[in-house]
Amino acid sequence: MKNVNSLFKNALRVATTGFGAAILAAPLASTGALAQVAGSDAFNLPEDISFIMQQADNQNERRATARVNGNIITGTDIDHRLALILAAQEVALPEDEVSRVRLQVLRNLIDETLQVQEASAQDMAVTTEEVNESYERFAVESRGMSVAEMDAYLTSVGSSSRSIKRQIQGELAWERLLRRNVVPFVNVSEGEVTDLWTRLQESRGTTEYRLGEIFLSANSVNGEQVRANAEQIIAQLRQGGSFVAYARQYSEASSAIVGGDLGWIQLEQLQQPQLEAAAAQMTPGQLVGPLQIPGGFSILLMIDQRQIGMADPRDAVLSLKQISYNFAPGTSQEEAERQGAAFIAAVEGMSGCGTADAAAAAVGATTVDNDAISVRQLPEALQGALLSLTLGQTTPPFGDLSEGIRVLMMCGRDDPEETAGPTVAAIMNQIEDERINRRAQRYLRDLRRDAVIEYN
Repeated sequence: MKNVNSLFKNALRVATTGFGAAILAAPLASTGALAQVAGSDAFNLPEDISFIMQQADNQNERRATARVNGNIITGTDIDHRLALILAAQEVALPEDEVSRVRLQVLRNLIDETLQVQEASAQDMAVTTEEVNESYERFAVESRGMSVAEMDAYLTSVGSSSRSIKRQIQGELAWERLLRRNVVPFVNVSEGEVTDLWTRLQESRGTTEYRLGEIFLSANSVNGEQVRANAEQIIAQLRQGGSFVAYARQYSEASSAIVGGDLGWIQLEQLQQPQLEAAAAQMTPGQLVGPLQIPGGFSILLMIDQRQIGMADPRDAVLSLKQISYNFAPGTSQEEAERQGAAFIAAVEGMSGCGTADAAAAAVGATTVDNDAISVRQLPEALQGALLSLTLGQTTPPFGDLSEGIRVLMMCGRDDPEETAGPTVAAIMNQIEDERINRRAQRYLRDLRRDAVIEYN
């Protein structure tokens, strides 16, 4: 299993999905009738539900805090964790979304409390010294701050070091529990890994995908509500919300801890026909969902695509010269067209990068050099144009009257080396992580089921 301490090397998590929704997306094998009876059949529920009495107040507001097996989660705990989430958002969340996030925060804090309590009960309690050391490492390595600077930053956004330390304590506790009670019982045979590696080698030249996933668990009872939640998340993402932030906050898959990034995979590795069919039709940057799969709903983001074992041209490193011509303020459209035509004619007459600076200066243009820029770093609209150029050629002119017009001239290109695809060790780690995560999710469900929780 990956060391969960690596979490502290990443940027500040925008939401604690509870380590229980991140690496723990996998619980221990469940036993008893609960595992044998699915959905509402276990309860023999009627089709039409009539509540005997209506709640006079809003339960979401009334249940603002909780006591978990005797340990109190205060309103301040929730406010400080919520402030971290809101500070990390690229766009402001509407009020109804903030209310929903607040409830998620409470659920996450409950999970953290259960994890800490379970570790203590098994004589694996996390000490204050260990938490402080991890907090200092997180501040220095992930944020480039001293502890004092980190404390001040958290206070400035309405949070506190206590909130981060509480999260760290939960994650360290959960790591210990998984290492003792889950990891030793997960086995991956060399045969199945070798078979998968062989199939990957046979598929050399075919496409593999880098996908982001947000998974929300659901059953026949809460399915419609979960679907509605997924649709709200999609709406926020399409309005500019961060996929990484929402994955860390809401996803119950193992990939939550890395912002939903599944890494480079082939479609059959998804092991869900619904997801495979959807991903096969997607293009980079496309978002689809919610897709119903066994156990819940998934939201997919196509981050990128490439061919297995083949060099991706977009990994080429280019040496480019940007040649720009700016229009004086107040230039009319007609005059701009005349000046633009003269600039384009001058560019067409240039004999490669060696004469470009002087030729550009002669027509009042400026140049900027970049000798090491990856094709991937450039806007998608320019990538195809640049990959078709040879030395000394330029892209078609682009720009407008307000920003001026410019071209990019190709001065050099270093093509990437071919890749061999995932190693046997990487495949084994991936399969092992998936099985650990499934068992860990069940483990956390057992803790929730046995907990005594009182809401205030």
